[in-house]
This record gives sequence, C-alpha cells and structure tokens, in this order.
Amino acid sequence: NRQNALREVYAHAVLGQHSHVVRYYSAWAEDDHMLIQNEYCNGGSLADAISENYRSMRYFTEPELKDLLLQVARGLKYIHSMSLVHMDIKPSNIFISRTSVPSTTSEEGDDDDWSSDRVVFKIGDLGHVTRVSSPQVEEGDSRFLANEVLQENYTHLPKADIFALALTVVCAAGAEPLPTNGDQWHEIRQGKLPRIPQVLSQELLDLLKVMINPDPEKRPSAVALVKHSVLLSAAKKSAEQLRIELNAEKFKNSLLQKELKKAQMAKAAAEERALFTDRMTTRSTTQNRPSRLIGKKMNRSVSLTIY
Repeated sequence: NRQNALREVYAHAVLGQHSHVVRYYSAWAEDDHMLIQNEYCNGGSLADAISENYRSMRYFTEPELKDLLLQVARGLKYIHSMSLVHMDIKPSNIFISRTSVPSTTSEEGDDDDWSSDRVVFKIGDLGHVTRVSSPQVEEGDSRFLANEVLQENYTHLPKADIFALALTVVCAAGAEPLPTNGDQWHEIRQGKLPRIPQVLSQELLDLLKVMINPDPEKRPSAVALVKHSVLLSAAKKSAEQLRIELNAEKFKNSLLQKELKKAQMAKAAAEERALFTDRMTTRSTTQNRPSRLIGKKMNRSVSLTIY
C-alpha cells in the first residue's frame, strides 16, 4: 500500500548504499500509484530459488546455507546499525544477484571462461522498516513472525529479524512450507526447529536453534552472527572468492591487453601494406606512360594532300 511504499522510500533514503541491501534509485507518483525504481537482481528472489530447488529435488548445501546466513546477517548488521529494523525478513524479500566470474585456469578462448558465478544475497522490500527507538510496527508474514512481536513487545525488535532469518535459512535447507498458525507454529516459537530433510552439522543446527530462542535476549545479534565461528569458514570463503575475482580480473585485463596489442599490430601491418601497394601502383603508372620525343628522334607525322 501507499504507506508501505513511503516507508520503503524513507528507509532507502536513510540507508544509502550497501552491498547486501537492494539499491534504491528513484521514486515518483503516477496515476495515484507510488513507483519505486530499485536495483535489478538478475537471480530473482530466494523464494524463486527455493521453489526451483523443490521442483528439481535438491536443496541448498550446508556451505551455501552458511554463505546465505552470513551475507544476510551482514545486511541486517548494516540496517540495525542505522537504528532501523526490517520486520519482514523472508525468502521472497531476499534477492539474488549473480555475476559471472572468469576462470583463471581456462585457456584463452575457452567457452567455459565465464562458467563461475558469484552469488550475492541482498535484502529488499523495505516496506515494513521502522525505527528501533520509536517503532511503528506493521506485522510482517506470520510464518516468520517472532512471538514477542505478536504480543506487541517491541523492546528487542532487531532480534525479531534474527528469528526470521533463521527460518529463512531453514526454508532454503528444504523444510516444508512453514505454518501460518496452529500447533507447529507454536512449537517453532517454543524453540523447536522444523524438520530439515538433509543432514546438517550439529554446529549449524545449534546456531539456527539459538536464533529462534523464545527469549529474544538469548538470540545472537547481527554483529555476533557475522563473527560467529560457525560462519568463519563462509567468511574465509568470501575473502578467498574476492581474491579469485581479483586474480580473474587481472587475467582478463592481461588478455585484453594482448588482444589490443594484436589489433594495433594488425592495423599497423595493414597500413604498411596499403602504403606499399600505393607506391607500387604509382611506379607502375609512371613506367607505362607513353614517351614524347623531341628533336632528331622525334617521330614526325607526314600529311599528304593530293589535289
């Protein structure tokens, strides 16, 4: 609605730019509608990816789940540092940006040079964002809603985002669609994780479980999450990925320099050939020009007129 659209615009104005928050460009009113132009994320939403995985009978692997958790936690850390809370974290509000990364091991001209993708998760849809200090809470999706928010206890709102993030990761791990109410809904609010149809390490399960602790004070903050030992491997992988990308860019630039040098040499050779051809043409024209003799050797014409 219009109020949510205005909230989103205000939130973007406060937040500015961050690598794990969908970037805002502009907004305007048209035909009684508020239009918001945001960054295009070519990988769609996390909900789209989960649906596709479900159809193909696969799940996000544990390293992928840790990477997802780490990246979204970084986005939340930034949002919370601005004294704001998202209040509607869920798969359909996490967007995916895929960037092709050239392989440093591929041979020049190999079709697989761009087969590696860098996946960046970004938090979007800021229509429920509110301030921590003076919250105006509009409840988000009940499937991801922390119980204290339902009870209108707004003293630990950032931890409600943490609760929702845990359930978002659970969905990516392959859990069945979350309940909107009923016994299972209450079991989750009591700290019981939904069933996950794949084997995950106990350390990751323990982290997810503490993130949905009924007591919001016992849930880790976003700051604690990005430093958590369980996610350190994902953080190291991210750093390694950046190094790989840097080396790949250097490799790409090297190839471009080689191609540029080849093009310059080819151009110079073509110009030299063209100049040589022009000279030969000029010389040939000069040699074939008819002689005009003067004096004794001059060929004189005879005109005979008979009357």
